[in-house]
Amino acid sequence: MPKKKFEDKLTTNLTRVVQQFIQGKGYTPLSFAELMTRLGFPPQHKDTVKAILAELIKEGTLELANGRYTLRRKGQEIVTGILRVHPRGFGFLQPENTRMYDEDIFIPKHLTMNAVDGDTVEVAVNTESVSEKGPEGKVISILERGRTHIAGIVKKIELDGDIIAYVPLLGTSKRVIVQAANDLTLRAGDRIVMEVIDWGSKETEATAKLSHIMGHIEDPSCDIPAAIEEYELRADFPSRVVQEAEAFGSKVSAKDLKGREDLRNIECFTIDPDTAKDFDDAVSLTKDSAGNYHLGVHIADVSHYVRPDSALDVEARKRCNSTYFPGFALPMLPRELSDNLCSLKANVIRLTSSVFVDFDPMGNMMNYRIARTYIKSARRFTYREAFDVIEGRKKNPHAKTLHLMVELCKLLKRKRYERGSIEFSLPELVVVVDEKGEPVKTDYVAYDITHQMIEEFMLKANEIVAWHLSNQGKDITYRVHDEPAEENMRDFAVLAGAFGFRLSDKPTSAELQKMFDKALDTPFGPYLATSFIRRMRLAVYSPENIGHYGLGLTHYCHFTSPIRRYVDLVVHRILFGQEGDREDLHHIATLCSEQERISARAESSVVLLKKLRLLKKFYDADPAREFEAVVTRIKPFGLTFEVLDLMLEGFLHVSELEEDYFIYDEARMNLRGRSTGKLYAPGQRIKVSLKSVDFILAESEWFLITEHPRKHKEHVRKEKPVEKAKKKVSKKPPLNSFGPKKIKKPSRKKKSHSQGKKKRKQ
Repeated sequence: MPKKKFEDKLTTNLTRVVQQFIQGKGYTPLSFAELMTRLGFPPQHKDTVKAILAELIKEGTLELANGRYTLRRKGQEIVTGILRVHPRGFGFLQPENTRMYDEDIFIPKHLTMNAVDGDTVEVAVNTESVSEKGPEGKVISILERGRTHIAGIVKKIELDGDIIAYVPLLGTSKRVIVQAANDLTLRAGDRIVMEVIDWGSKETEATAKLSHIMGHIEDPSCDIPAAIEEYELRADFPSRVVQEAEAFGSKVSAKDLKGREDLRNIECFTIDPDTAKDFDDAVSLTKDSAGNYHLGVHIADVSHYVRPDSALDVEARKRCNSTYFPGFALPMLPRELSDNLCSLKANVIRLTSSVFVDFDPMGNMMNYRIARTYIKSARRFTYREAFDVIEGRKKNPHAKTLHLMVELCKLLKRKRYERGSIEFSLPELVVVVDEKGEPVKTDYVAYDITHQMIEEFMLKANEIVAWHLSNQGKDITYRVHDEPAEENMRDFAVLAGAFGFRLSDKPTSAELQKMFDKALDTPFGPYLATSFIRRMRLAVYSPENIGHYGLGLTHYCHFTSPIRRYVDLVVHRILFGQEGDREDLHHIATLCSEQERISARAESSVVLLKKLRLLKKFYDADPAREFEAVVTRIKPFGLTFEVLDLMLEGFLHVSELEEDYFIYDEARMNLRGRSTGKLYAPGQRIKVSLKSVDFILAESEWFLITEHPRKHKEHVRKEKPVEKAKKKVSKKPPLNSFGPKKIKKPSRKKKSHSQGKKKRKQ
């Protein structure tokens, strides 16, 4: 074949191969070297392939960005922003240019391209496809890594000396090899902070250098410090910030009272959780001879102390909110302010911002006013104490006012019900820990009338402030909540039907409230409420007011918790004349919305680990203990359940069920045994027994207790189940369960792995 003809044919063939490859569904942007390797082209074709790629760029099929070749598709836009990755692997891009995209862009798990939470990335948005999660896209390049250090746990030390760490940020499928000094002794379970050397790729592991050890997974006192490291929360306050807080002293000065309304003679008090130290709000209430109610909501005036651009303000803005762990709070403000000068303690003068509201006997608002004030709270109630007074179990001079508050609360709740707001009134399970962080018990905090009345009063104050500032034409950070997608509501209607509750495909707020009123009296009520919340869009902060779907309000903001939320502090400033720049408000809203999610994840991670520690204690006391559980989800491969004692989720694979072949009925969302007819469905009560706990992965494994149980090698139940279980566990505990063994790293020198391997409610 003549040379020219051969070269033309070669170019045609190579072009076809390249086009087929880059237009494939799973293609992600690659460098030239990566393309050559993936396609298996020999080095002698390098110049030809380069020419082909240049031609594809010229004709608009490809584009070269950051050294990687990206397929330019019709209906695509390139957007830059920060990626936030969910624990399940998918992510959302927060666009830098909010004018281009004013909502987050959903990134499916397989299209994150090895980017991790906090990375600045470029995303190709598919403008022709929008799901219920919003616009979708895929990461095409990582512009800047969001962090240099990561926190993890030593999972195992291999025979060749490789130290393998599990990093929650990267998920269970990502291997991280840790480089450490040869003379360092490590154990599986050591909690460590590492400096990233190489993030690796989807196919290769990451490598990192040990920075420091925080402790061991068996030590509960390390749980909170580890979460602070893992989620990059700010722990210690800079000395300048502390000095600025200390300079205010411990008492309100006489000059600070000038120009404020004196409310020291009114009867007001605080009602908060047992362990609270930062009391944001106090309430007062009277009723006149005409039956009209006069409510006062008095909020700590943090804006008096934390001035714009001060050291306190800069630090509070970085933190955005306080984070609450079992037995410990990581405050937004130094404790000199959060626990003292700004906290509305009893029998001391405190500066406040007050909202006064008048209601007629039917609970309709007649008028309101807002003023800067100072108060002297008469009493610090816990919710339990206030409830005991209301129920008549304790005598108290404020009993009459508390009963009056219950009256007004019921009127406001009825108003909320009428406007379509959905209320869950869920009890909260609190894990009680000792001074060492060891969980000692759980405590159910009922969402009783005392919680409800404080919530109603705070909701009304927040609504009034939002209306007030909106009517004045001022820009503020609204708390907004968009309507849920129709598809999500249809899914929930199917789920509710599986639990025996009928809903239309597009349930109204009234339908939903009626259903929840019934469901919350059942063991699976909390699960249904949680499932509903997950199907709703997240409530966020925004200068654009779209209303609050969940509360059924057209205007709503956060004003009542300035000690623990930065947006509330900003609203206080705007309320009293310090107007904010709209662009700055947008930045604050985005920052605070994201930090709120991060804090919630950090809190949840610690609560889960504390529950697992408590579960381990139960096991140690009685390995054969049986737990009541309720089935919450059915899938073809198994069932998910919730252990009622701990509100802890577990899973059973179909192979762990009774001796039968189970058939999945998608329409009825159940599993039925082909031979026995045994049925498993949502809402069903079952009994389970613990098999093992893995503190490293924060997972638990379970047995199903049945009349005819399967025979497990690890767990056989015969005439003496307790003795059998104890004997088996003590003989051979599962790997990484109930305390891994201490392993020393070999002292022999080896090559650096970087050379050979790459890698809230309202």
